[in-house]
Amino acid sequence: MTQLVPVLSAHWDEKDSFTIEAYTRHGGYKASQKALAIDPDAVIQLVKDSGLRGRGGAGFPTGMKWGFIPQGDNKDHYLVVNADESEPGTCKDMPLLMANPHVLIEGCIIACHAIRAKHAFIYIRGEVTHVVRRMNQAIEDAYKAGHLGNGVELVLHVGAGAYICGEETALLDSLEGFRGQPRLRPPFPAIAGLYARPTVVNNVESISAVPAIIANGAEWYQSMGTEKSKGTTLYSLSGHVNNPGQFEAPLGITLREILELSGGIRTGHTLKFWTPGGSSTPIFTQEHLDTPLDYEGVSAAGSMLGTKALQIFDETTCVVRAVLRWTEFYKHESCGKCTPCREGTWWLVQILRDLEAGKGTEADLAKLLDLCDNILGRSFCALGDGATSPITSSIKYFRDEYIAHITHGGCPFDPVASTLFVGAGA
Repeated sequence: MTQLVPVLSAHWDEKDSFTIEAYTRHGGYKASQKALAIDPDAVIQLVKDSGLRGRGGAGFPTGMKWGFIPQGDNKDHYLVVNADESEPGTCKDMPLLMANPHVLIEGCIIACHAIRAKHAFIYIRGEVTHVVRRMNQAIEDAYKAGHLGNGVELVLHVGAGAYICGEETALLDSLEGFRGQPRLRPPFPAIAGLYARPTVVNNVESISAVPAIIANGAEWYQSMGTEKSKGTTLYSLSGHVNNPGQFEAPLGITLREILELSGGIRTGHTLKFWTPGGSSTPIFTQEHLDTPLDYEGVSAAGSMLGTKALQIFDETTCVVRAVLRWTEFYKHESCGKCTPCREGTWWLVQILRDLEAGKGTEADLAKLLDLCDNILGRSFCALGDGATSPITSSIKYFRDEYIAHITHGGCPFDPVASTLFVGAGA
């Protein structure tokens, strides 16, 4: 059985883990000193050799992304860290920043050296005030200690709560003071990103993994995970489980193993469906309990690893209601720039509301799938694609439940039963 391997979460149980004193006590900022003594290209190659892949959802190789930045172009380069965590069910970056903000700061120093940037920006959600305060304190302490300000300037930028700004080009527009909307690509951020300059945009967890790689070497990192998905990662377990929370384990662990480590489904109930990577990924069922939770394994099974947000739903949950709630979120958060997403998500909500209330017909299922087909791959960014995923997958696995709403004349599930938690945090 795969075991939990604390790397990023190694010292989260210490009451002062977030302080610069605790971070340096465990060897913090030694990796950045080591990296600064190495040629930037060698740092990029080390990250490439480690096999680190982006932890924001797409899983693109981090070192390769850094390598796209043109060198010798006499232009300013920028590093932007995407801390705009807002995918429903996703809760890994904020706990990481609360427990150990300095690992991200050190990762920024190393990444800036590698891509030859002098300025880094952390774009964070405005709603997480407690995390903003902690990050501000950590940045201030890093400046006082001399880790920042000697070659790298770091700015914490607080967003205004738009889900679309999690999309990297919309994030860049927001940073520049414009309304957050996806840009047409090409050009890609590596060529013309922030202020039309070469820019790397990475997730919090991606950058936070870098100091350990520098400190311990590429081979050490490659020793964990699977053949094509290396290292450890944070899995966010929530929903109908006895002990929800963050579980750091090598990529490739299964949900069955994580449930065993976390106390299982809430007592007296059984697993019905779950998301492997947040609400924008196709849902899985009990038959996928042993699917390796790495990029290739989840993809082969018909979904995406995404942000590794494992939302667990037991047999008391109405899948139609759950999908409706997710779709309402995407409809609300659509930036409105492109017609397929702006109009499509609105119509998806109308049809799902009728179905959930028992007012729909079986023809509405075909209409839903047709709408999803016209949105998927035709929207400006991945928001439209994500909105279709829970709909198409739920109809695939739970078509009979949709039909039951029609024949029953309403939802056959007790809306209270699925909210009666017995686990931690109830």
